[in-house]
Amino acid sequence: MNQQGHVTEIDWLPATGHQLRKTGVHFDAIRIRGNDGRRLANAMAMLTRGRPGPIIAEANNGKAMCFLMNPGSISGRSWPEGVERLDYVLIPALYGATWPLSWYCVPTPDGRLVHTLLLLSTARAFLGCAPRVAEGMVTEAP
Repeated sequence: MNQQGHVTEIDWLPATGHQLRKTGVHFDAIRIRGNDGRRLANAMAMLTRGRPGPIIAEANNGKAMCFLMNPGSISGRSWPEGVERLDYVLIPALYGATWPLSWYCVPTPDGRLVHTLLLLSTARAFLGCAPRVAEGMVTEAP
């Protein structure tokens, strides 16, 4: 089965170049700039055996990484400092001229996105904002 052909059928994925997409429709998105973003993407790839869900790498703008998650999944959560919630995100095509964007991890034919809670807990560990434990219960950090 040719999985590459099926990936290109994802309706939010452009055929060529880039396309601006509003978050909250097909996915939510966060951006983490610099080495923290790269380290977090590497950690997510290791934790998921190379299948963390779609992650976009930006070559400019501080060499950021953008993580695409289920729509509505990032609101109401306490993200660590350094995490930007995005209202719009530029999506690169799978092939061709897409610089300064590229896929660190490409979308999969099953449409699975980055697991929000796994990303949140990993981001807290890597960015130094772990949940507080009070009386045996985990609570959100302020």
